[in-house]
Amino acid sequence: MHLPGLNGLDLQRKLQDSDAPLPTLFITGAGDIPASVQAMKAGALEFFTKPVEGEKLLDAVAIAIAKSRKLNRERAELTELRARFETLTPRERGVLELVVSGLLNKQIAVEIGTTEIAVKTHRGKVMRKMRAGSPSWCEWRHVWPRSR
Repeated sequence: MHLPGLNGLDLQRKLQDSDAPLPTLFITGAGDIPASVQAMKAGALEFFTKPVEGEKLLDAVAIAIAKSRKLNRERAELTELRARFETLTPRERGVLELVVSGLLNKQIAVEIGTTEIAVKTHRGKVMRKMRAGSPSWCEWRHVWPRSR
């Protein structure tokens, strides 16, 4: 909690605001309940007061490492998905947004002023470029900003 020039809660905030937030564990000899509550609400995995049991600390570190690996995998997947999204043409992006919003091909055709066959063609290109088996909303929700 008490670091030279910075306190643990401020450091935690900086870590959470970074591009690659890290799981946080607190160890302090001068912790209080309000500080521990604030740390936990901000996402700390654990808040230890000294002296810390070695086994509990090791368990918490193992959990933090596992969580960090999972976050890194998710960030890599999202980066790859965004890169694929960048390969789409503006028309394909528009079709994708309408598909994931739940419109049928015929409705999309009316919306963008084209034929249903053209929508099917664009949709197929989107699915190939995105390497997707299903245009479900959860697969795409972080890729582009919603305009609707």
